[in-house]
Amino acid sequence: MPDSAAHAPGLLFCNCTYAQIIDPAVKAAVLRPLCDSGRSFEAVADLCEMAARRDPALRRLAAAPGVKIAACYPRAVKWLFASAGAPLNPAHTEVLNMRELTAEQVTARLFAQDLQPNLPAGKTTAADAPTTSGTSAS
Repeated sequence: MPDSAAHAPGLLFCNCTYAQIIDPAVKAAVLRPLCDSGRSFEAVADLCEMAARRDPALRRLAAAPGVKIAACYPRAVKWLFASAGAPLNPAHTEVLNMRELTAEQVTARLFAQDLQPNLPAGKTTAADAPTTSGTSAS
């Protein structure tokens, strides 16, 4: 493995299977290039469900030296990990919002070598909880 790949952030793709709040066309247009890239990544059915179960995989992902997460709002992703007892490191996490960005924007950031941390600052509160109504803010 080339040295740059060894230091590349981990990639996580959330399929949002249960809430179904992300356009299926966007999800498919992000997942296909990930699969075709040959890069290592993790695809999960639903981060909300994993957080509800306090899945230990979330602690492993949060402990990574850097991670890019294709999911929904950064605030919601931060809350999900925190509620599962696996707080993300704001300095090492970039969340790509498939609800607002185009598939091209998401994939460009997933494949970019740099990490642009974008978790909101401050304490995670109940107001940060994701909603299915589309009212959660970024």
